[in-house]
Amino acid sequence: MSRSKFTVHQLTTAAVIAAVYAALTLLLPIPQYLGVQFRVAEAMTLLPFLFPEAIPGLVVGCFLANFLGSPIVLDWIFGTLATLLAALWTRRMPNKWLAAVPPVVCNAVIVGAEIAWFVTQDGGAFWPAYALNAFTVGLGEALVCFILGILLLRVLDNIPALKNRVSRP
Repeated sequence: MSRSKFTVHQLTTAAVIAAVYAALTLLLPIPQYLGVQFRVAEAMTLLPFLFPEAIPGLVVGCFLANFLGSPIVLDWIFGTLATLLAALWTRRMPNKWLAAVPPVVCNAVIVGAEIAWFVTQDGGAFWPAYALNAFTVGLGEALVCFILGILLLRVLDNIPALKNRVSRP
């Protein structure tokens, strides 16, 4: 794989990842926005551990899901930023268990702050709201990433057709 450009196959994979992420977020009838979140699609945030093309796929998928599913412009920007940072950091993790940490940390910190600011704007109420939202977002993210995300990586590791596609830095 060239560092400067993706192949057509990798671009197609990124597009499929974006579509699946957005569809799972928009179509599943579970909490996906605001303080209590359980985005099943976030299990996919561990995919950069195996595939570099998952990074742009996740970023585009997250932006589309937030743009189409949330009226909060901050979510479009900061939710997508959290996904980008988590994907880049996940790519650099040494093992699949640690690959689940970046999405949890990035979403707890960034999305927790975004929600707290949206709810309180500023002032003394921000910090308690931030603590609560960072905890609830982080908890939901941890459940999804450490259970569904690790399971996803284990399943993908056992698919023979993907063995030659896995690219580790």
